[in-house]
Formats: sequence, C-alpha cells, structure tokens
Amino acid sequence: MVSTTQAARIPLTKRLGSARVYLGALIILVWGLGPFYWMVVTAFRDPAYVFDNTPWPSHLTLTNFQNAFDTSRGNNFGRAVANSVIIGLSTTVIALVIGMMAAYSLARIQFRGKRIVAALVLSASMFPVVVLVTPLFQLFTDTGWIGHYQAMIIPNISFALPLTVYTLSSFFSELPWELEEAARIDGASRFQAFRLVMLPLAAPAVFTTAILAFIAAVNEYLLSRLLSADATEPVTVAIARFSGNDPLVPPYSAIMAAGTIVTVPLVIMVLLFQRRIISGLTAGGVKS
Repeated sequence: MVSTTQAARIPLTKRLGSARVYLGALIILVWGLGPFYWMVVTAFRDPAYVFDNTPWPSHLTLTNFQNAFDTSRGNNFGRAVANSVIIGLSTTVIALVIGMMAAYSLARIQFRGKRIVAALVLSASMFPVVVLVTPLFQLFTDTGWIGHYQAMIIPNISFALPLTVYTLSSFFSELPWELEEAARIDGASRFQAFRLVMLPLAAPAVFTTAILAFIAAVNEYLLSRLLSADATEPVTVAIARFSGNDPLVPPYSAIMAAGTIVTVPLVIMVLLFQRRIISGLTAGGVKS
C-alpha cells in the first residue's frame, strides 16, 4: 500500500490528470448505460406508472414481459425473436466464410489491383443504407423475394463483409509468415495451410468478428421494415409495430420489456467474452 507520505509526494498535476480521466470515464459510462438502465427499470414497472420519474425501480411487476409475448393484439414477439436469430446466424456464418477467405487473400497473396480491392471493400462499409432501399425493394419485388428471409440476409451479408474483411485482413497480416511457409514445405497446399495453421491462430479475431456481425444483423431495421412480412419480421420491426389496448397510445411498458429481452442476452454475451473480444481486436498472432 502507498503510505500517506508517498501519496503526498505525487505531483498535483498528475493527480488532477488522473481525476480528469476517471471523471471522463464516468461521464461516458453514465451517458452510454443511462438509456439501458432506464429501459430495464421501465420494463419492470407497472404500466400505470410508466411515466413515473423515480430514478430507481419502483412498482415492480412482471406483467410487461407477459404482455410482450401476448399475441392477442396482433403482436408475435416470440416468432420475431426466432426470425432475428435465423437472420443473424445466417448472415454471420456466410459473411465469415466468405470474409475469411477474402481477408486471407488480401493479407497473404500478392496480386495486381490488391490495393484497389482493399479500398473498394473499405468504401463499401461507408455506403449509406438509405440509398439502397429503393433499388433493393424493386429488385426483390421483381424476384418475388419480398417477405422471405433471403431478402434480409443478402443485404446484411453485404454490410457485414466489409467489417469481416477489414478486421480479419489486419489480423492475418500480423501472423508470422514462417508458420505458413513451414506448412507449405511439409506438403500442405495453400488452402490446407490456411485451414490447419492460420485459421486456428486467428480464432480470437474470428470470434470477435462473429459477435460484431451478429449484433449488426440483429440491430438492422430500415431494410427489414420494408423487405419483411409478418411471418419473417425481426425483433426490431416487431417492437416498432407493437400495439396495445389503445391504438393511439404505444404500449411503452411492453416495448421496454421486449427491448430488455433482446438487449440483455447480448450484453451478457459481450461481458462473458470480453477478453476474447479485446484480444481479437488488439492481439497479434505470435504467442509466448
């Protein structure tokens, strides 16, 4: 422990600097978690007190969660959760399979136009989604895909691929070349060296990318609102369409309960695997 005398020797400017860092972190924490906290509080609060400004939980009830799954008013939240899982998992798996091979090619193979391809992949992540709404709606209307899963999975894949390729290519480029060369000398093909040697080393980055791609696919709303039907709508669309006893008053308590059901598992997943996520975003391939 640091004694009082040693603490007094710490320069005042250094202590003020540390205090500013902690204060800034506290402000960011409150700013980021404040809406989430209020959503959870409202989810457990009696609907009659939904506009109560008490900052701590009060008038607790589980009725809101029952109302969230109630189908008597046209809501089908349970089916929407299953749809989001199907869309999110399909998007994540396909984006990872394609993205891993593309990222490996960009990081390890020299070919003409490599920088142009990398720039195009990165620029695709900055393309505004709203510009694609009308062309995609017309395209999927002509093909008869409106209201089907593929109408939402395919656009989500195109949005997840830039993130996948960008994250994994940076990680693959840091892996030691010697491991791949040793596998090739032992008779492995390039694909075998990638699958058996490089891919296991990139597991933290793959895991991180999978979580980020899944969360992005589950949170997508704009295209899903236009391209889905009642049987295929994800949770983002279902929650926005929630209806209560009064058609003119949104059921805020049930909406908060549904948002809590969707958000809390994702938060728990990120907290449980935060070490893998951090290592995937920051660590290289060399391990001691």
